[in-house]
Amino acid sequence: MRELFKKQIAVPQDHGSWVFILSPLLVGIFAGGKFNSAVLSLTIAAMSAFMIRQPATVFVKAISGRRPKTDLPAARFWLLVYVGIMALTLGFLFTQGYGYTLYLAIPGAPVFAWHLWLVSKRAERKQAGVEVIATGVLSLAAPAAYWVAFGGYNPQGWWLWLWTWLQSAASIVHAYLRLEQRELKQDQARARKELWTMGSRAFLYTSFNLAVSLILGWMQITPQLLFIPFLIQWLETIWGITHPSIGWKPTRIGVRQLIVSIIWTILFIVCWRL
Repeated sequence: MRELFKKQIAVPQDHGSWVFILSPLLVGIFAGGKFNSAVLSLTIAAMSAFMIRQPATVFVKAISGRRPKTDLPAARFWLLVYVGIMALTLGFLFTQGYGYTLYLAIPGAPVFAWHLWLVSKRAERKQAGVEVIATGVLSLAAPAAYWVAFGGYNPQGWWLWLWTWLQSAASIVHAYLRLEQRELKQDQARARKELWTMGSRAFLYTSFNLAVSLILGWMQITPQLLFIPFLIQWLETIWGITHPSIGWKPTRIGVRQLIVSIIWTILFIVCWRL
C-alpha cells in the first residue's frame, strides 16, 4: 500500500508550473465575483485535470522503459483517483447547468496526447512551443471559472483567457531565456548586442502584451489600467536581458519567475475590477 503513495508519482514535480493553472482560476473567480459550490467543483475539476499529467507521464515512462515497471501500480492508482474526482465534480457542474464549460476541455485532449507522445520518444524537454500551447489550454480555466462565478456565459470570459495565455506564454519564453543565459561567459555578458539578440524573443512577447493592453485600454475595449501588470512583466524582461543569469541555479530562476507571475495575477485582478 505504501508504494501507491509516492509523492513523485502523485504530484507534479515541476513546481513552477502550478501558477499556470492557479493564476487563470484566480483571475476567473475574482472577475466573476462569487465563490460557491459550483466554483469549488470547477476548481477541484481543473486541479485534478492538471494533476493527472504526473501519473500519466510516469505511466508512459514506465511502459517505454524510462522508469521501472514497479511504478505502474501507483501511476494507475493516481490516474483512477484523479479521473474519478473529475467525473464527480464535472457531473455536479452539469447538474447545476454549467455543462457548456466542458467544451473547454476539448482542446486539452490532443495537446495532452502530444505531450505523452513526446514523453514516449524522450523528447519532452526544451519544447517551448508545446509549453506555450499547453498554457493556452490551461488558461481556458479563466473563462470557465468566470462563467461559473458570474452565473452564466459572458463573452468577457474570452478576454480573460487571452490575457492569461499571453502572460503565460511570455513567462515561458522569458524563463527559457534565463536558463540559456546560465551558460554565458563573463565576456559575453558584457556584449550588449549579443544579450539583446538572445533576448529578442522574450522582449517581443512582453512588448506585444504591453502594447495590446495599452491600445485596447485606450479604446476602452478592456479596462484602461490593465496595462499595469503587463508593464511589470515587461520591466522584468528588460532587467533579465541586461542582467544575465550567469551561474544561477534553475530553482532561483523559477522562484523569481513565480514571484513575478504572482504579482501579475494580483495586479491583473485589481485592475480588471477597477
